Amino acid sequence: MRYTPTLKLSTRLTAFVTIIVIGAMFILFVGGTLTFRSIGEEYLNQQVDGIVSVIDQSLADDQDAQNVREWIPLLSRASNIIELELFSSQEMIYHYVNSSNPTDTSRLYEKSYPLEKNAGFSIKIKVLSPYLEQSHSFSALSSVSLAIALVLFCLFQGVNWLKRQLRGSELLEERGRMILAGRVAQHAKGDHNEWPYTASEALDVLIEELQDARQERSRFDTFIRTHTFLDQLTGAANRVLFDSKLESALQESGANGSIILFRIYDWDNLTESVDKQRCDEFIVEVGNVISNIVQRFPDVVFARYFESEFAVIIPHQNSKDISVLANQCVRQLDKVSLLNTMDHDNWCHIGITVYSEGERRGHILSEVETAVKSAQLQNSNNWSRFHKKDLSGDSRGSVRWRTLFDKCFSNEKVLVFEQPCYLINHASNKTTLLHNELFARIDDDGLGILKASRFMSAIEQVGYQSHMDQLVVKTILTFIKTTTLGTCYSINLNVEPFKDRMNIRWLRDELLQLTAETRSKLSFEFVEGQLVNHLDYMRPVVRMISGLGCEVIVGQAGRTITSTHYIKDLEIDYLKLHRSLVKKIEQRQENQLFIRSLVGACEGTNTQVIAVGVERGKEWNCLVELGVDGGQGRMFQAENQIIPKPEAPKVQVGRRNRWRKKF
Repeated sequence: MRYTPTLKLSTRLTAFVTIIVIGAMFILFVGGTLTFRSIGEEYLNQQVDGIVSVIDQSLADDQDAQNVREWIPLLSRASNIIELELFSSQEMIYHYVNSSNPTDTSRLYEKSYPLEKNAGFSIKIKVLSPYLEQSHSFSALSSVSLAIALVLFCLFQGVNWLKRQLRGSELLEERGRMILAGRVAQHAKGDHNEWPYTASEALDVLIEELQDARQERSRFDTFIRTHTFLDQLTGAANRVLFDSKLESALQESGANGSIILFRIYDWDNLTESVDKQRCDEFIVEVGNVISNIVQRFPDVVFARYFESEFAVIIPHQNSKDISVLANQCVRQLDKVSLLNTMDHDNWCHIGITVYSEGERRGHILSEVETAVKSAQLQNSNNWSRFHKKDLSGDSRGSVRWRTLFDKCFSNEKVLVFEQPCYLINHASNKTTLLHNELFARIDDDGLGILKASRFMSAIEQVGYQSHMDQLVVKTILTFIKTTTLGTCYSINLNVEPFKDRMNIRWLRDELLQLTAETRSKLSFEFVEGQLVNHLDYMRPVVRMISGLGCEVIVGQAGRTITSTHYIKDLEIDYLKLHRSLVKKIEQRQENQLFIRSLVGACEGTNTQVIAVGVERGKEWNCLVELGVDGGQGRMFQAENQIIPKPEAPKVQVGRRNRWRKKF
């Protein structure tokens, strides 16, 4: 970038004018002093020349020569001559010294003259220097002092006028500095005093067009994602997004949950006898009812699967809660305003099945289809469950979850795992470590170690997000303070607790207790969907974290369809893609389009896109071609526990009872 001077334009011009005026005054003062001295010396030379001429004329007259010893002292005293010597052929014939006025001989003006009318004679005179006996007079210097004061006053007034005239250019220059520093939004409109006016107005127009272009780019990206993954009538996810989410859910480690399918009976015959607009209104109303019921569960995927079918993925919920949800859906759908030809008692049927890790998507859809057909055989608004063994092995309710959380939080038994995240250099195709993302785990005596995806939904249901965040942050910061921080760490936080300002102050106080170097190696990660939904009260939180020197990361990007305008609004550092977009990305054109859209939305900003859940080389190669800036997943390194540090298994030395029979 081109170098910009640090001094303001008015400061430089003021300094230039001041130096010119002071220099001119100095030159005039020195020149006047030298002129004054030269005039004095010239006057003294003329006076001495006149005395020498009188003495020369007197010596030429024999009569006057006899009286020279008598009138020379009188003439010398009248002319302030201190010493006079008359020589004839290198011999002094007369010497006069004025003893009445003792003066330092080094300060006398001395000069020798040959006598023109008396050949062989010369005279040497020592006289007082010009203005030697003159004393300082304020009255004499008053005119000079007044002139200097007048010049300084005019200089001061001229400098002030120059500053006022250049104030507009300084405002324009300062605005340019702020724009180059990235603060375009705060200085989109210039001050009316900016000058030149045309440059300021042109800058306003260009910034306004740039903001419109960015918003249009964001709207266009949102439009692409919306038409690719959302149903245009209801705004819910479409079949493409539902299948992608289900496929990703089945491949997650320890995944389990339920699939619910809602079907409107005999919809094809209904559309033939009823107006299309009324049918669309009915579909929208049914979709709103179902969406309002299922959205109370976290991580729900609600989609319009076919024209008359709605499908829902509800992860990590036990069969009892799903049964209660199905009954609630039947009751609420009974209140919907039906079309004229619909049977009030037999128009909606619900099918339910469960899924677990490793199952095939086609089998799951076949099971839920069978459950819907079983519900239709009952000839009433009802639901049916596919008879299948629930392999999750966990049917605890909110009370049991709360008991488990209270036990873990009271004993501060939280496990922390880490997984490295890498940035790629596209030029050399080499990766460098960015940070280690930290994950919270809970040790359940009955089921072992539970991942966050397993218990976070229960955390939200019982309202323990704030307790969980504080315990995790406290544990991690204690670990950081007791160890040498050799790498950077990323900490996951919930969004909901920051509704309370006390939680904001708590996080601020915890970070202020750390050194600036330690804070620069910490980053905090928020879920995209929650962050966008609560953007109003999260803006000051993000700015506080950035102001304290920490980095801000938005995780699980692409899990929900949202506008990407928050990327420029919050100025986040990194954007992490949800792992459902990364799974088999080389085979899914729609996910590739989604990622290209997100990468394009980050262009022109400092935000870098990172893919999470990379497990195979083909996925990574495809992601690099799509333009991502980094990766994280098992392909690079699996998760490992750091808090508390796992102990090595102890081997007991002794006799092995390998063949001992147990009765």
